[in-house]
Amino acid sequence: MIAETNLTEKNLILPIFIKEGILEEEEIKSMPGVFRYPPNDKLIKFVESSYDNGIRNVILFGIPKYKDDIASSAYDKNGVIQASVRLLKDTFGDKLIVITDECTDEYTSHGHCGIVKYNSKGEYFVDNDESLKIHAKIALSQAEAGADIIAPSSMMDGVVGAIRKALDENGYTDTLIMSYSVKYASTFYSPFRDAAYSKPAFGDRKSYQMDPRNAYEALKEAKLDIEEGADILMVKPAHTYLDVIRLVKDNFPDYPLAAYHVSGEYSMIKAAALNGWIDERIAVLEITTAIRRAGADLILTYYANDIAKWLKEGLPF
Repeated sequence: MIAETNLTEKNLILPIFIKEGILEEEEIKSMPGVFRYPPNDKLIKFVESSYDNGIRNVILFGIPKYKDDIASSAYDKNGVIQASVRLLKDTFGDKLIVITDECTDEYTSHGHCGIVKYNSKGEYFVDNDESLKIHAKIALSQAEAGADIIAPSSMMDGVVGAIRKALDENGYTDTLIMSYSVKYASTFYSPFRDAAYSKPAFGDRKSYQMDPRNAYEALKEAKLDIEEGADILMVKPAHTYLDVIRLVKDNFPDYPLAAYHVSGEYSMIKAAALNGWIDERIAVLEITTAIRRAGADLILTYYANDIAKWLKEGLPF
């Protein structure tokens, strides 16, 4: 009766990996219980079962057959994400909120979140401003396919503004932007990079993702995204950055805040549960409730289906 925090399936967003060129599901070894799905009836069946559990929000991550230096398959009108969005919207219509991750890392041969160039010394760098053109192009192609929300995850400076401008100029003023506003350079993304084949071929992403030692920098990043037109903010990772979630929510209470319980956080719990070291159900519900308590309105989690089922049984505390 007096509990201060509530958790329902409406708070959950289910991440889904979709791989071009396969016909059956593929289990991801580093994420037991999570699969790559083909863009066909197997995907529809999975989403239908998730919908029956009460899941109404999904975010899609694409794995293309073809990669190059400019992520051309990411903005292909018949690309894996574009085709999957059309398939899901044709099947579920407005009953399902379809969010598309917008980035280049899964689509480039080098695995970085932008266009890579080299200076006179032969050292690589990610060209921020040149990358904005590609990100805007990707976002527009996703909106044209029917995405309800575009989620830019590159952490390029100005990417939200570039995408908002492209969407508005092409008539997609009602397409929302959920920005990965506060995204840390974290080791907890490792299983995701295995799942999406998106590990950088060289270097790292520390030049454009945030330093784990910094908290107040998150306010600057969130403020910039709001000024550029973000509708929903995000903190990533979630479990290990509860203080940052609270900081962002307290300073921007009028904006919906999402938090991403990332692959490494998922896999640590799963590994402990498979070894019998913790009660998986209680642990997941406790952690997810903590993310809500910290201030997240929406939680991206690979446990979304399990949580929805467990909530029907009632919270264990």
